[in-house]
Amino acid sequence: MAILSSLRRRSAAVSVAAIAGATAVGVCLAVSSASAGTLSGSLYRDPSSAVVRWVAANPGDSRAAVIRDKIASQPQARWFANFSPSTVQSEVSGFIGTANAAQQIPVLAVYEITNRDCGGASAGGAPDLNQYQTWVSNFARGLGNQTVIIILETDSLALLTCLSSAEINARNQAISTATRTIKAGNPNAKVYLDGGHSTWNSAGETANRLRAAGVQYADGFFTNVSNYNSTSNEANFGRAVISALNGMGISGKRQVIDTSRNGGASGDWCGDDNTDRRIGQYPTTNTGDGNIDAYLWVKPPGEADGCRYTAGSFQPDLAFSLANGAPNPPTTTPPTTPPTTPPTTPPTTPPTTPPAGDGCYASVAVNQWAGGFTASVTVTAGMSDINGWTVTVALPSGAVTSTWSAQASGTSGTVGFTNVSYNGRVLGRQSTSFGFQGTGTGPSTTATCATS
Repeated sequence: MAILSSLRRRSAAVSVAAIAGATAVGVCLAVSSASAGTLSGSLYRDPSSAVVRWVAANPGDSRAAVIRDKIASQPQARWFANFSPSTVQSEVSGFIGTANAAQQIPVLAVYEITNRDCGGASAGGAPDLNQYQTWVSNFARGLGNQTVIIILETDSLALLTCLSSAEINARNQAISTATRTIKAGNPNAKVYLDGGHSTWNSAGETANRLRAAGVQYADGFFTNVSNYNSTSNEANFGRAVISALNGMGISGKRQVIDTSRNGGASGDWCGDDNTDRRIGQYPTTNTGDGNIDAYLWVKPPGEADGCRYTAGSFQPDLAFSLANGAPNPPTTTPPTTPPTTPPTTPPTTPPTTPPAGDGCYASVAVNQWAGGFTASVTVTAGMSDINGWTVTVALPSGAVTSTWSAQASGTSGTVGFTNVSYNGRVLGRQSTSFGFQGTGTGPSTTATCATS
């Protein structure tokens, strides 16, 4: 769950002064050519995100269509913010497995640093930095070996006011070690460190903090997760930071920008209380800017900041406010394009050849590796709607170790999976999905499906 702090507001004048200051001392702000950054491919849409679950559970709500079409249809970050060292590996590998099966790039936001948010609305994280490193090591073991995007510790470098010099040094070392641990776990992981935003710290100060935290081991930095600054202002700020890093001998770093809430008014930081916000540019790796790897929705639109509502809780009125009046999603760049008329149950892609008759049909996509697998199962209704389903699969060997978006009965041999509350109802000729991970050899690509 995304939970962000109340300690992130800064004067807009800082950004202008920061960029102007960088120019004044002779730092060249080169203009990027019209090409994408180092990332390419479609971003993964989580079929079990809070907004998708809300839309599925509230099809009759007057706000549902707008929220569905403009927010739930889009890829957003999955936040890892609960300190759970014993389960985080399976949680990560399950999420990664479904994204890999879809051949899309998942975005994971790590929010576990000790003393996060300086004790503000999103206080929490690991009890100490030794336990933090244990958690990160377990997290890294679940990342697989395909491209993933890691947003590492929002506000951890921009917000240091509560820390002593010794604590700042310890945090910097922890983030640097975490970056290298993640890279060792998955060399194809793209790791970005906290760059705050364009109306917080100056570009030069941001570059200094990034260097101290080991940005040389990372792919770059992210900005605007904690604010609503325009994409153009964030891009200008990012160029200034990159130029400052270049001046320190740290080259090749790039920016990702959170555009989830920057399509309307800027200024006052708290989205819970401002109805002038709008969603910004839709998520994509095709930025047209060589300095910028992606425009992402890191902070999920509709999840609160901690002003009127509990930080991280999904609030449909906030989502509707952000989406209402915003442009429609793009329709020219598959496969991230949402369907023309999305159904009310996730995910939204029906099979190529829907089954005839009533009942349900299940197909399985398996990602196998030495010693283990993940499986993504698509459940499709026949001609009529269904209100509950059970899918049965046979495992040649090994056992199921984790399941998502379903309840498992048994772990080996013949295993049954039953729907959970938000994906039991499937409209006729539409689909939903679930997944599971296990040891040994995965199931075949066919399974049996029965309605409840």
